[in-house]
Amino acid sequence: MVEFALTEEQKAFQRLAHEFAEKEIRPVAAEYDESEEFPWDIVKKAAKMGLTSFYFPEKYGGGGVEDRITEFIVAEELAWGCAGIATCILGTGLAAAGIMALGTEEQKEKWIPMFCDEDDVKIGAMALTEPEAGSDVSNLKTTAVKDGDEYVLNGTKCFITNGGIADIHVIFATTDPSLGWGGLAAFVVPKGTPGLSMGKKEKKLGVRASHTAEVILQDCRIPAENRLGGEGTIAALGALKMLEYTRPGVGAQAVGIARAALEYATEYAKTRVQFKKPIIAHQGVGFKLADMATKVDAARLLCWRAGWMCNAGVPFTRGEGSMAKLYAGDVAVEVCIDAIQILGGYGYMKEYPVEKWLRDAKIFQIWEGTAEIQRLVIARALGGKPI
Repeated sequence: MVEFALTEEQKAFQRLAHEFAEKEIRPVAAEYDESEEFPWDIVKKAAKMGLTSFYFPEKYGGGGVEDRITEFIVAEELAWGCAGIATCILGTGLAAAGIMALGTEEQKEKWIPMFCDEDDVKIGAMALTEPEAGSDVSNLKTTAVKDGDEYVLNGTKCFITNGGIADIHVIFATTDPSLGWGGLAAFVVPKGTPGLSMGKKEKKLGVRASHTAEVILQDCRIPAENRLGGEGTIAALGALKMLEYTRPGVGAQAVGIARAALEYATEYAKTRVQFKKPIIAHQGVGFKLADMATKVDAARLLCWRAGWMCNAGVPFTRGEGSMAKLYAGDVAVEVCIDAIQILGGYGYMKEYPVEKWLRDAKIFQIWEGTAEIQRLVIARALGGKPI
């Protein structure tokens, strides 16, 4: 039997995250969107409340919440506040997911607790994308050459969330370019390692509070023990599993943006009077809001289904993780565009938040796999082919 009622724990996390978004994030969202500065104070407050570590296992110092739907509920609420700041709070989860998916138990015990210290906040970065390897990960140019009991990394990563400022970088590199996917490996590179530096910090359309930059590796030497999974581990399958596992959570953030735009447009339509009645009473506007609300609910349910499957140990045989991310990302953009249309000229002005939400929404059709890649994953899954 399918159950849609939230548990008491889920409701408690929903209230916690919503109150934090309402009181701590929304009042400064426009400020950080303008300044493009990393909101350290807010991230530290979130850490104190357990919002950065609740989903890590207790044995590593986390909150021990294993329910993926709870993760998605929190992600939606934080993105409802501001997707850029939500990315700062949740972005470390990508690096952690790489360690959890590929690392040995010893590696997990060493690195994951660093993300769980509420008094000494550490952030992570997952560095996969390169100038010539976006969707085509097998085309990575960053190399990892074994030299005794060390690896030497060389290459440039681009568009990396927390790139260069992270305390821990999970770097994907090739140990043998001729092997394609078979040569892919992942390495943990701590902050301050000689040869690791930050390149250009990007100026972005949206999620501007989030730090995005190049990561440059120049003869960067790390211990061989920092290779996730140990010698011989091929990271390709782990990378794909990591992305498919995290995509519904990205979708949940997109739902948060869409819900924010829907709520704002609905309230505006109730109070804006034209032709002697609120514009929500005009069919053209009312029907648009009806479609927006339906899309938001459908997107959320796709994310929650993926969460239920993770909880139950049901594999994503039809690309269900990609379905959630794909649809939610498209819905976020569509709903924000419609919200601007409902507000008319006001929606186009920076004085109102809907234009920011549209700018934030667009990245959800691009990062962690473009909308086109999501469709490819789903199509291959339906055809019975491996991702």
